[in-house]
Amino acid sequence: MLKSVKIENFRGFKSFELQQLGRVNLLVGKNNTGKTSILEAIQLLCSRNNLEPLRQAMTKRGEFYFDENSNNSQELDVRNLFYGHEIDIGSKFSIIGCNDNLQEELVVSIGSRVVTNVTQVNEYPDLQGQEFIDSFEQLLFIMNWDNKRGEEPLMRPLSSKGGLPIDYTRRFRRDTKNAVSKVQFITSSSLDAEKMIELFDQIVLTPEEKLVEQAVNIIDSKIQRIAPISSIKFRGSLDGSRGGFFVLLSEINQRVPIGSMGDGVWRMLGLALATVCAKDGYLFVDEIDTGLHFTAMSDMWRMIWKTAKRLNVQVFATTHNSDCWMSLASIAQQHDTAEDGIRIHRIEQGKDKSIVFTEPQIVIAAEREIEVR
Repeated sequence: MLKSVKIENFRGFKSFELQQLGRVNLLVGKNNTGKTSILEAIQLLCSRNNLEPLRQAMTKRGEFYFDENSNNSQELDVRNLFYGHEIDIGSKFSIIGCNDNLQEELVVSIGSRVVTNVTQVNEYPDLQGQEFIDSFEQLLFIMNWDNKRGEEPLMRPLSSKGGLPIDYTRRFRRDTKNAVSKVQFITSSSLDAEKMIELFDQIVLTPEEKLVEQAVNIIDSKIQRIAPISSIKFRGSLDGSRGGFFVLLSEINQRVPIGSMGDGVWRMLGLALATVCAKDGYLFVDEIDTGLHFTAMSDMWRMIWKTAKRLNVQVFATTHNSDCWMSLASIAQQHDTAEDGIRIHRIEQGKDKSIVFTEPQIVIAAEREIEVR
């Protein structure tokens, strides 16, 4: 479990540090203070065997373009990952995570190499046997994990416009004998149906399946069972819709498409699935209160807290909602959290460290109606 994280030259942060991290960490602050960027930074550090999170985060932000010179292929505009939105040879950002005396560091930098194109000339008789040599300097996107595992840096060439072809991120899977922590990320718009079905398949006929059913009961107590759609043909037609599952309702004793239920059921299902599937890893949730009424938030936090403790998951979430952090305060007051810890981190523009609220401070702030956001 991470105890601190330091970010250098990443997105809007020249330098920033999170200290006194706990089992559950809620990030609060005004708009555009970088809360989502912090989630992305920690996720990058923890997803060292997979570049898919990088692609997903940048695609969601619209940080890509199509290269007309390369079959209109999609490329990530990596300049947006660097402080100041500019890159040059030697540009870099770093993310350092510490757990007691153990430290892991991700350094992403821009390097270069000389590329030589040799073209044989045959169409001109007076130049037969000669070659035109065209050399140019190509930028490289370099990711280096310094985690004492002896892993080689990942290097990928950038296009002439400085873009990283998306195909590189999809193809890359680092071969390693070391176990890699599981990472789940839920955006403010929730998980899509395809991802939800994938996660549900991992817990079928396990104790965690019952936990997921109990989680959706928080929103609607009439839900008796929940199951994914088995038809592969139907799954292929989901296309980002809120579907892919049926629920059995006690009052009518028949199955109902989950899309007929409210947004809260879908959000809670995603939260429960992501938490149990992040066992021995990390859960990231942007705007965790999305789609949830304030009366459900205490139960939501209780589910996440108990599951995170039991399955060894560290949680990082963001919110703008006062009901959300006050509901977390009730969990801090009711449960023995001293061993693992619940923390609220207030992020302020221009500050290089978060303002940390520990369990006793969270409880006092809620009782005295002191604003922590």
